[in-house]
Amino acid sequence: MLNFIWVAFFISAFLAAVYQTIFVGSTEVWTEIIGATFVSAKTAFTVSINLTGILCLWIGLLKIAEASGLTNMLAKALSPLFKRIMPEIPANHPSLSSMIMNIAANMLGLDNAATPMGIKAMEQMQELNKSKDTASNSQIMFMVINSSAVTIIPITILMYRAEFGSVNPTAVFIPILLATSISTLCGFLSVAAIQRINIFNKVVMAYLLGFAAFIGLVIYGFNSMEPAERMRYSADFGNFILFGIMIGFIISGVVKKINVYETFIAGAKEGFEIAVRIIPYLVAMLVAIGVLRASGALDLVLLWLEKAIAFFGFSTDYVAALPTAIMKPLSGSGARAMMIETFQNYGVDSFSSFVASVVQGSTETTFYVLAVYFGAVKITKIRHALGCSLFADAVGITLAIVFARMFF
Repeated sequence: MLNFIWVAFFISAFLAAVYQTIFVGSTEVWTEIIGATFVSAKTAFTVSINLTGILCLWIGLLKIAEASGLTNMLAKALSPLFKRIMPEIPANHPSLSSMIMNIAANMLGLDNAATPMGIKAMEQMQELNKSKDTASNSQIMFMVINSSAVTIIPITILMYRAEFGSVNPTAVFIPILLATSISTLCGFLSVAAIQRINIFNKVVMAYLLGFAAFIGLVIYGFNSMEPAERMRYSADFGNFILFGIMIGFIISGVVKKINVYETFIAGAKEGFEIAVRIIPYLVAMLVAIGVLRASGALDLVLLWLEKAIAFFGFSTDYVAALPTAIMKPLSGSGARAMMIETFQNYGVDSFSSFVASVVQGSTETTFYVLAVYFGAVKITKIRHALGCSLFADAVGITLAIVFARMFF
């Protein structure tokens, strides 16, 4: 899928440039396209290098949490819920810890760190799967929760916004939290309905009601504030939680008497390796998007989208963020590149960039995740996994626009 998208970007850019040359008489478009390749490649490398420190920091901290037993504690806290929504998995099965680590990485917005843990969880669940080419109910439930990607601390998005000079990089924290939480809940409920899971069980209901109450309180509290105050408190609250998590991880390591520093360094090395692996993908996608925009093709698509939305009487001020929304289910690096492109062309603190940031944090790369995770265990029959995941994506994108408008 990503191969097709990448090639299509270049071919579309070439055809658009040919059209401009023949019918518009604009021959300078070829110079602009070549210039865009150099600029985009340099931007991709610079952004990737600057991302390295953030990845090293948070994966190092996650390593401390794992070594200190925090993830096992979280697994035990969630085991009553998992027992009822994934009855095929025995208590204390190793896949539970792997799923917790995967979900924790996704909650921190570290999608590249989450992938190895998610693949490990799928492999462990596959050992319990009697029909090896068909996804089990538990694997589908995990996949949908994973692909809806509840993001509590969107580390990489905050980093990108800071890198591009945002006055308030953490302003997107609460909108992302709300949009991603509700989309994950909708994804879970769609799977539960198909698999006929009794969500009215008192244990499941306790978790769901607690989750819903938390989201409801956040929405109520922030909705009662003035817009300027809402943005300021969103940033302050986000920063408080970020530092609180850091301190919590470190203290847990000290209490368990582990070598916190050495454990952090081991995790940071993994973060560095992940950052290096990102560079080629980001270069590839940013260059492809750069030539697409330089050729005028991307602007033409946005113009058509804007006209279609205006025809139905809706506001069009978020149209520039739609490329990120369209790309996100297909490719994480592609969506990230689209978001960065929006930052560059409209300004990081524009409404379009605000929407693109929230979209990036509230949905997941559904097709990529399903292809990688199911492909890793050679599952070809994914049943209702794709439909439920896309439903969660649609909810996440819609709410991203709604909450971005509410908080901007």
